[in-house]
Amino acid sequence: MIWDFPYDSPQAITQLLTESGFAMSKKFGQNFLISPTARKRIADTVMLGSGRDVWEIGPGIGSLTALLLTHDVQLTAFEIDRGFVSILREQAFPEVPNFRLIAGDVLKTWYPLFEAEGTPDTICGNLPYNIGSICIARFLEAKCHPQRMVFTLQREVGERLAAGPGSKLWATLSILAQIDYDVHIEFTIRPGSFYPPPQVDSVVVRMEKRAASLVNPDVRDLFLLLIRDLFAQRRKTVRNNLLRGTLGGRLGKDVLLASLASAGIAESERAERLSIPQLVQLAETLDTAQSFQASIH
Repeated sequence: MIWDFPYDSPQAITQLLTESGFAMSKKFGQNFLISPTARKRIADTVMLGSGRDVWEIGPGIGSLTALLLTHDVQLTAFEIDRGFVSILREQAFPEVPNFRLIAGDVLKTWYPLFEAEGTPDTICGNLPYNIGSICIARFLEAKCHPQRMVFTLQREVGERLAAGPGSKLWATLSILAQIDYDVHIEFTIRPGSFYPPPQVDSVVVRMEKRAASLVNPDVRDLFLLLIRDLFAQRRKTVRNNLLRGTLGGRLGKDVLLASLASAGIAESERAERLSIPQLVQLAETLDTAQSFQASIH
C-alpha cells in the first residue's frame, strides 16, 4: 500500500524526521518539495510517454515516488541517506510490488544495474547541486540513453544543459546532452516551494532522446575527447587548448592546425562560440587525419 503522507506540510516532515531520529543532511543537499502543484507537474512530465521502467534518483521520503507509483510503472529508486532508506522501506512503500529501492550512492550503484538490466525507459529525480551535473554526465558518457529524462536542478545547471553556442553557459555538459537529446526547461520552481527553502531558483528540465545522435558512433569517442580539450580553459583560443590537450600530444601541431583550417574554424576562435555541427565537422576531420597517420606508420 502506498503511503498517504502530507508531503506539503513542513510540520509533518519535521515531525517524521524527529520521531524517526533522523535529521536532514546538508552534505546531501536535501530540500523537500512541498508544493503539490509542482510535484504533480513533474510527475505528469515524467509520465508523458508509455515507458514503464522508471529510475528515480534521490526520492527522499517519497513525495514524487508516491505520485509515480499511481501509474503503471516499475519504479527503481536510488537513495543515499540511510534515514530516508529506512523510511521508504518501513513506512512509505513496504511490500509495494512495483517499487524497488537501491541504497547507497547512485554514482556507485547505478552502473552495475545498467550493466545487468540495460537502459530504463525514463530517469527522473530532484538532483542536488553537488552531484547533478556529474550524475547526468555519467549517464550520457556511458550511453545510458533512456527515451526521457526529467530532472529538478538548480537553475544554473538546468540552463547550462539547455544553453546554446555563444552563451557563457555553453560547455561540455551542454554539448554532451544535446548531441543525443532535445533539452527543454519546463518550468521554474521558486525557493518557497521547498522546505527548507534553498537560496536559488530551481528548474525542471525535460530531455527527450533524438531519433538519431548528432555524432556518428564511429567518431563519438574522439568527439568527446575533442570537446574536453577545447573547453579545458575557456579564456584560451581553440588553438591553444588543442595544442595543450590530449589530442595535441596524439596528433601533433601540424595535423591539428591543418584540421582546424579544413573545418573552417579560425585558430583564434573560442570554443564557446562553436556549434555542434562545427564541432562534429572538426571531429570528423581529425578522425580522417588520425586514420591517415596510422596508415603510414
